[in-house]
Amino acid sequence: QVQLVESGGGLVQAGGSLRLSCAASGSIFSPNTMGWYRQAPGKQRELVATTTNFGYTNYAASVKGRFTISRDNAKDTVYLQMNSLKPEDTAVYYCKLAQRGTDNWGRGTQVTVSS
Repeated sequence: QVQLVESGGGLVQAGGSLRLSCAASGSIFSPNTMGWYRQAPGKQRELVATTTNFGYTNYAASVKGRFTISRDNAKDTVYLQMNSLKPEDTAVYYCKLAQRGTDNWGRGTQVTVSS
């Protein structure tokens, strides 16, 4: 059983920054991939960024150069630094941990970017 708890969402003006955190607990194995996904109203959930516990990262084209994903393996925590935020980044951001063929999701944190 894995639990994921996100934090750090909120309301920010366009051009601003936010940092999301996701702490994992429970039975965590190696290798695994932790990442962030987002879902805007009326849209499908989409990948934002992922990172493996060996440090390989992957970004959606829409956030590359503005967002940075990082993780602290000792704390089983993944972060998402979001800079130069745009109104189209507004969504619920979900943390995911994938391991041994199973996806574990957090409950999500709202990010709202005002224009």
